[in-house]
Amino acid sequence: MALFLAVALVQSCKNKNPTVAKVFVRSESNELLADAKVVIIAEVKTNESDIEYVDTLITNSSGYVQFDLKDYYEEAGKKIDVATFRVICRKETLEGIGKIRTRIYTTAVETIHVVQ
Repeated sequence: MALFLAVALVQSCKNKNPTVAKVFVRSESNELLADAKVVIIAEVKTNESDIEYVDTLITNSSGYVQFDLKDYYEEAGKKIDVATFRVICRKETLEGIGKIRTRIYTTAVETIHVVQ
């Protein structure tokens, strides 16, 4: 019985919240853009972790992407709980850059405006 309670307690203490970077892509006229390419790159020199990380997604019909950063933070282990990523967005001849600061078990949100 005591072993069951110990296992149940350990399982209930695990944080079940996802670690997500959500990026909205907007045009110069502030319209959300579907089908824009979004790349995130870990800022190795800024972050306390030297883990390299790059991921690419295409915005959905609502003009945003969601990067699941669980693997990045799991690889970093207990080294870090905050990381910064460079964000590059492109759609046709439009381009925008920015940064997003993420924290483990939370959703970070950033909007990037793309211009010609």
